[in-house]
Amino acid sequence: MLKTYSYPKFPYRQSEEQKTGRAEVHPVVVVGAGPIGLTMALDLAARGLRVVVLDDNDTVSIGSRAVCYAKRPLEIWNRLGVAAPMVERGISWKVGKVFFRNDLAYSFDLLPEPHHQMPAMINLQQYYLEEALVGACMRHERVDLRWKHRLLSLTQDDEQGAQLTVETPDGVFRMRADWVIACDGANSDTRRLLGAEFTGQFFQDRFLIADVVMQADFPTERWFWFDPPFHPNQSVLLHKQADNVWRIDFQLGWDADPEEEKKPERVIPRIQAMLGEKAKFELEWVSVYQFACRRMKDLRIGRVLFAGDAAHQVSPFGARGANTGVQDVDNLAWKLALVHGGRAPVALLDSYHEERAFAADDNLLNSTRSTDFITPKSKGSRRLRDAVLELAKTETFARPLVNSGRLSTPTPYLQSSLNTPDAAPFKGRMLPGTPCADAPVLKSHAPAWLLPQFGEGFTLLCFGEPGVASVAVGDVPARVLRVGTDIVDAEGVLTERYDGQPGTCYLIRPDQHVAARWRRFDKALVESALRRCLALH
Repeated sequence: MLKTYSYPKFPYRQSEEQKTGRAEVHPVVVVGAGPIGLTMALDLAARGLRVVVLDDNDTVSIGSRAVCYAKRPLEIWNRLGVAAPMVERGISWKVGKVFFRNDLAYSFDLLPEPHHQMPAMINLQQYYLEEALVGACMRHERVDLRWKHRLLSLTQDDEQGAQLTVETPDGVFRMRADWVIACDGANSDTRRLLGAEFTGQFFQDRFLIADVVMQADFPTERWFWFDPPFHPNQSVLLHKQADNVWRIDFQLGWDADPEEEKKPERVIPRIQAMLGEKAKFELEWVSVYQFACRRMKDLRIGRVLFAGDAAHQVSPFGARGANTGVQDVDNLAWKLALVHGGRAPVALLDSYHEERAFAADDNLLNSTRSTDFITPKSKGSRRLRDAVLELAKTETFARPLVNSGRLSTPTPYLQSSLNTPDAAPFKGRMLPGTPCADAPVLKSHAPAWLLPQFGEGFTLLCFGEPGVASVAVGDVPARVLRVGTDIVDAEGVLTERYDGQPGTCYLIRPDQHVAARWRRFDKALVESALRRCLALH
């Protein structure tokens, strides 16, 4: 009927250290070749580190899994040179609609302002995303992907680093690493081996995911139903993906039997009730999941750091899982590269936990609130929720109270110890700790975008200040990017978003977050802010 995905198989190979029995000392070993581990490898490699990636499988993830990727992770992948094929293949969207029973309650726009290079959100099956990332890793000379390598044990100390025992089809061998990054998912073996636990909660509800291959007239929007006639007293979510694959999530309730609900004879009638009995479709993948909102107490345990679902779990409504994990990568990679290169103290890694645990807590709060709204815990809560949905049809004030999953947006690190507080008033949203907003610019008279101009290091973005000079702390420089000379703000968007009055300077971190800003250039102040970013204060 319609095309379905064919899963690739990646070859297992013996490494030289396995053949010879002589353990090499690797700068970084990443455990897990999912979206987060592969992105981590690419980001570290872009910053000059050699990375070994271990995965106990030999293919991409089965099923669409994470399907919604937000603008900020797309900007990060764009910095790493892999976003273009994802955006081209994915389904771009920015409009969502919420229905209550038969009626539209309200709709929303994720990107109400223009002038951004990346779309607000794309839908793309996780297997396509992983394929793109695997291909980029295989092409990178500093990334060593090792399939069918399962971590059996892990020990560490300050002098020797980490020692890993790994099982392969050819037997067991040992590796050494200066640093280990666990990106091996919610059931992380790395976390288990270190005796670390999640804190948080599981929610008493279950949802069915059905990936359905079909031709349909639904628009490329996110549609969410509360108590629809085709699935009464429950909720349903609909998304379009690439290749005419549609993701449908059905709320089942806690009493549902997960194994029974995955059977085609149970799934197909649900879909027919939604689409009509004459609808033609094929099931590509079916799964049942339970909400969880949890995180580790510490995202760093000695020389082992945790990212993505290995570090924290959120419910899938809101697309906060993979999107949050990619931002973990964005935060950690530049810090680890500086620490490993001896250009910053190990204390800089403490800011990884500080900033990303704060972001995880923000995501957990939003995810918990969404879950409570979608699955009310009492009759009173259900009546209140339904009243809000009814009011949202006609009353503007009620619409912000509707929560079908607050969709992923980056958490600003407003209280980060790496920030330098403002000493002058500014307008707009670009406070210290905030991810930089993109804007259209001209470079060498050709259309371009702001974010790719920042590169991989620190940048001093200056508006009309001819006396600015590059600044460095030790061998860590902040290069100058002049608005009006190096780039031109032809449309005025950049100046407006950054309140770029003449003389204004911004210190931008390697992860494209604002570290500090001033109304005039002062070398001593910039050096002080750069030292703070390197945890040298």
